Amino acid sequence: MDRMLYIAMTGASHVSKAQAVNSNNLANASTNGFRADLEAFRSLPVDGPGHKSRAYSAAEAQGIDFTQGTLNATGNPLDVAIKGAGWIAVQAPDGSAAYTRAGNLQVNQFGQLLTGAGLPVLGSDGGPIALPPFEKIDIGDDGTISVRAKGQGAATLANVNRIQLVNPDPSTIHKGRDGLMHVDEGINVVEDIKVQLAGGVLESSNVNPVESLVNMITLARQFEMHVKVMSTAKENDAASASIMRIN
Repeated sequence: MDRMLYIAMTGASHVSKAQAVNSNNLANASTNGFRADLEAFRSLPVDGPGHKSRAYSAAEAQGIDFTQGTLNATGNPLDVAIKGAGWIAVQAPDGSAAYTRAGNLQVNQFGQLLTGAGLPVLGSDGGPIALPPFEKIDIGDDGTISVRAKGQGAATLANVNRIQLVNPDPSTIHKGRDGLMHVDEGINVVEDIKVQLAGGVLESSNVNPVESLVNMITLARQFEMHVKVMSTAKENDAASASIMRIN
């Protein structure tokens, strides 16, 4: 009975973990540049006395879905999207370098170029990008930022910095608790001139809401099945105890 309960309990526990991952993906279905987390189940044998016919399921992280999201035109000169592979370098809350695909940029009152989440965007020199007061801004395909300073002529554009664009090996990338991408320790990330931006465009999340909703229902039903098995194990245990008392 205890083996039956153990198998059902571990199954319910891992389904619950998979549901948490799926729910997080669904919650970020409208987050610009979001990359879905992948989760899969596998069967593992239950060791111990008796026949080796018992198995339990375990949910395991399968990495990140790097499929590109849909590119949507906005017309905003501060909105950018990476065409193909690559990442925008930003400064994480702990001060380290991190990477994102969210190109909904903004400029604060101090002239700092930030992501929509308020993270400083890193320039080609490795430091946060600061812009002078400007009347017009243009971000080129290679990340070059050109501005027309206040009071300057209409045709006067000056290059002030370049967004740091990188493309590390996907096998070295992992998602942190801050939702940003980080590279494994010891990996040196350098700029990649092949990474290109599209201006006035934002990349949507690569989460398929319909697929995630269907997966949520499937996981909920699987959880209910495991709970039902645990309930059955309890009933069988009570019935066995009742028979022993009769004897």
